[in-house]
Amino acid sequence: MPFVKSPRMVEPLWMEWDRKAQKSGLRHSVYSVNGDHYTGEWLNNLKHGKGTYIWKSKNSIYEGDWKCGKRSGFGTYSILNPDTGEYVKVYSGSWKNDKKEGYGTNFYTDTEYYEGDWRSGEKSGWGRMYFANGNIYEGEWLEDKQNGQGMLQLANANRYEGSWMGGKKHGPGKFYYLDKGQLYEGVWVEDIPKCGTMIDFGRAEAPLPTMYPIPEVKLEDPDGVLEQVQTSYLNQK
Repeated sequence: MPFVKSPRMVEPLWMEWDRKAQKSGLRHSVYSVNGDHYTGEWLNNLKHGKGTYIWKSKNSIYEGDWKCGKRSGFGTYSILNPDTGEYVKVYSGSWKNDKKEGYGTNFYTDTEYYEGDWRSGEKSGWGRMYFANGNIYEGEWLEDKQNGQGMLQLANANRYEGSWMGGKKHGPGKFYYLDKGQLYEGVWVEDIPKCGTMIDFGRAEAPLPTMYPIPEVKLEDPDGVLEQVQTSYLNQK
């Protein structure tokens, strides 16, 4: 039986040269074979310290801190605007292991941005989101969605204050209809109000009040009835 010898794997010459270079300290621009280039500090052949990296294919740039070859610390990521030829800021804040981590601001459009806490590249913790339609959410986040306690203020000044889960109003909360001078307080399930009370609230100052005030509902034990029904909705799975 003939003996077959496998060919020896030979790494590209540039990889050997790069390994032997042992880049440390401040360097001028170092170019990659794909056209990307980095200018800044090194430690043991890894980007470490202050530096600027430009991605040729993405037309983007990062300026800030590095640690062991990854973006870590404070830095700003921007993309090139082809119309103006200038870089437009996308994210400015804290990084860890090449992901947004800690406090930072992310710009989605000229009118829509988020400022607050990040974890593993996602909005998690406390933060404030300014939406393009004029709405503002301020409160807790988990994995890029509103989760916990928070307030959503609509562009017309009406607002919701209460519990959120998975990006939807869920649990006890209050909705202030300031344009009509009313207040709803009750339980929400996946953005839908299920059970609660509606009362007049600042009706005299409201710009668009209802024609008649809300009549008083008379029950022997209104609080007990509400609590029982609300508990049943919250316990649903």
